[in-house]
Amino acid sequence: MITEHMLYTIGHSNRTIDQFIELLKENRVDAIADVRSSPYSGMNPQYNREDIKRSLSCHDIAYVFLGKELGARRDEECCYVDGVARYEKIAATTAFKAGLERIRSGVKSRRIAMMCAEKDPLTCHRTILICRYLKDDVSIAHIVEPRGLELHEDAEERLMRLFGLNNRTLFESREEVLAEAYEKQGEKIAYRSTVPATRGESDE
Repeated sequence: MITEHMLYTIGHSNRTIDQFIELLKENRVDAIADVRSSPYSGMNPQYNREDIKRSLSCHDIAYVFLGKELGARRDEECCYVDGVARYEKIAATTAFKAGLERIRSGVKSRRIAMMCAEKDPLTCHRTILICRYLKDDVSIAHIVEPRGLELHEDAEERLMRLFGLNNRTLFESREEVLAEAYEKQGEKIAYRSTVPATRGESDE
């Protein structure tokens, strides 16, 4: 169910900027929270930080960069184990918690869409990391296609099916099974390097 204080997410993918803005307008989004660690795209330069901020401003859509707080590639060494970013360690950082609070506060007065690069919500940290820690506080919908919203509850069902875990809810609590699915997908998509992201690399 879509409520007044809905948080949206969207992946820019390879859409044109006009297509991207049309999706935002369709859902009456008036603010973008960019959660890419590096807000630059070599293949889609229309989503470079300065360019997208300028494009959005022409349509009265605000832009804020939250990649330092909520990005999947971290500068904090404590977030890595053997060169692999661990989502539970990222979630424990002060910066990440502060980013969540900014989102929780922001949705009370703005229609916010968290933006990252991946089109499919399940292949992006905006869902597997960030939304996991927001879903109990705000309603969430993922913008996938024109007139195509996926509610976060439906995305979670799809996540469990992805690993063939959905039938196990007959014998285990949904929360336990869902936690396992989040962990499996987090390990699958986690950033693998201790080298900080640099301008021009992929966005997440």
